[in-house]
Amino acid sequence: MDAETNALLADWDLPFGLPPFGQILAHQFKPALELAMGQHRDQVQSIATNPSLPDFENTVEALDRAGDRLGRIEAVFHGLGASFTSPELQAIQREMAAPVAAHWSAVYQDAALFARLDEVHRQRATLALTPEQQRLVERLHRDCVRAGAQLAPEPRARFAQIQQLLAQLNTRFGQNVLLDESSFNLPLPDAAAQAGLPDFLLAAARQAAADRKLGEVPVITLSRSLIVPFLSFSTRRDLREQAWAAWVGRGEQAGPSDNRGVAAQILRLRQEQAQLLGHAHYAELNLVDTMARTTDRVWALLDEVWQRAMPALERERALLQQAMAEAGAPGPIEPWDWRFWAERVRQTRFALDEADIKPYFALPNMVAAVFDCAERLFGLRFSRRDDLQAYHPDVVPYEVSDRSGMAIGLFLHDNFGRPEKRSGAWMSALRWQHRNTGAGQPPTLPVIVNNNNFAKAAPGEPTLLSLDDVRTLFHEFGHGLHGLLSDVGYVRLSGTKVLRDFVELPSQLFEHWGEERGVLRKHARHHLTGQAIPEAVMDRMEAARKFGSAYETMRYAASAIVDMAAHERAEPIDDLVAFEARVMAERGLPREVGMNHRLPHFQHLFSGSGYAAGYYVYLWAEVLDADAYEAFVEAGNPFDAAVAERLMRCIYSRGDSVEPGAAYRAFRGRDARLEPMLRGRGLMD
Repeated sequence: MDAETNALLADWDLPFGLPPFGQILAHQFKPALELAMGQHRDQVQSIATNPSLPDFENTVEALDRAGDRLGRIEAVFHGLGASFTSPELQAIQREMAAPVAAHWSAVYQDAALFARLDEVHRQRATLALTPEQQRLVERLHRDCVRAGAQLAPEPRARFAQIQQLLAQLNTRFGQNVLLDESSFNLPLPDAAAQAGLPDFLLAAARQAAADRKLGEVPVITLSRSLIVPFLSFSTRRDLREQAWAAWVGRGEQAGPSDNRGVAAQILRLRQEQAQLLGHAHYAELNLVDTMARTTDRVWALLDEVWQRAMPALERERALLQQAMAEAGAPGPIEPWDWRFWAERVRQTRFALDEADIKPYFALPNMVAAVFDCAERLFGLRFSRRDDLQAYHPDVVPYEVSDRSGMAIGLFLHDNFGRPEKRSGAWMSALRWQHRNTGAGQPPTLPVIVNNNNFAKAAPGEPTLLSLDDVRTLFHEFGHGLHGLLSDVGYVRLSGTKVLRDFVELPSQLFEHWGEERGVLRKHARHHLTGQAIPEAVMDRMEAARKFGSAYETMRYAASAIVDMAAHERAEPIDDLVAFEARVMAERGLPREVGMNHRLPHFQHLFSGSGYAAGYYVYLWAEVLDADAYEAFVEAGNPFDAAVAERLMRCIYSRGDSVEPGAAYRAFRGRDARLEPMLRGRGLMD
């Protein structure tokens, strides 16, 4: 199969190097990956056997540039697998997981290549390198060391074998979660089943049924944009319990989608990897390459927040119990009751009804809001490119230009949930920005994708977002800006390829503009009347903002604690569910609160290794983002030009070309302080 019969192997001559999605077929991926891996091996061999003495250009820069075609094909492969999969594509993912992992192990463990890289690394301080070039040497060297390049032959081979096994297990874990999510539907056939549900939720449930070709009866799926409002509004306690059980039970049921053994096996293999590299456990191995550095620092942050959140949670619980008593509702509060009674407290105590707020948050208006904020902060313009075809009709392409009108990248906005798409929200890249393209070649501009899973409205109707949805939209767009604004020389240092507990800073920081009154006055307009959101409503939103924070904090921290506990354990975990329950019982997590993610469906940990022993990073980054936003507060303007310029120059555009702590200090003039985060969560005494 060649370029004439395989679109993945052709030259992609669309603007920005956009893949020709209309011509790409699932069966093309295997031969395309095999050919691209072969080309990459040849490139690596050429570098490794270069007769010239190793230097930055012929070894480090050449290694960063190698594998461009493979990187492009892999990006499409993984992107479609997450956003628009099919049974055929899933089968190829399972088949190719081990060979692709083996290929990358062979690259990073290549003895001759590492010997050259190691020599440049040893001499890096004497080679007159720029700070960015020295950073590239250090990052590539660390990548190889963490892949087992310094191990003796036998353990090195075992490390590579484990990588292949993990790739297969990660793929299986994610596909199992998707199977559980796509196969669950809770029908709402009559008025009794629909009791308490607002019109916006019923409309979204009808569209969910239509999208799944289930007829006209509304259905609740496990999409967060459906399940959370259902748990908040449905007066049918029995149906809330049924929906809750399905939501928290993903990956835990006996049968083909059972993830309990899969996750336990992943943990055992990671522990073996850690020991091969000389670490006591996987958490220690993972944290070496983070801002936190040690498990002690992670536990100190988690413990501090947990201890502050517990009394705040008791105050929230008291309000819920009071509301139940006044309504004559039987207790005790069950996990499927908490959001329902919290919504009642919000309505009575703060006069804030989610059903009354959502009409002001139509998706098109909120997309305009994130674009407007990006323009006011960084001078970016987003222009629709309806002439370009993405991988699904719902995906909208935008050309992105800077203040001078020069194009800097392409942005694909994929906002709606669908059965072929995994849950959650994420940013990815089809191409990374860099200038390491070879002599005479233009720089590569980024192609960035934002994925959300909002419940789509019926044709002709606007999709209305909850406040949680708005926060997610701004969050993922912050990641998108991190990719689009990247201005570095090398692929390895581009965009979001930063330390894991730094990567959430640009995203979480951008959430703050979604709460700014000036932004809401301009963009939060009633989808029928065009009326701006009333000041009184924003007053109530602000007053209610911290209510429920303890509940969300405990749920997040519980998942982060279980993650750390599982990856800090040297002994095998035979019963994952019992282990999770034991850790939470020791911590005193109230049963009715629950966790953000339970281990059998915790994709952050087990669909890949990115957040393994690292789910704490959202809290770590929140310390940074709360402190960073204070710079705008101190300036007296959320769009202060000087602060925004410094933010773009020091954070959003730097990728991993600067050590994160130094990058933050360059922006803020000091290290971050904890107090703004605690105040923001309502956890200050």
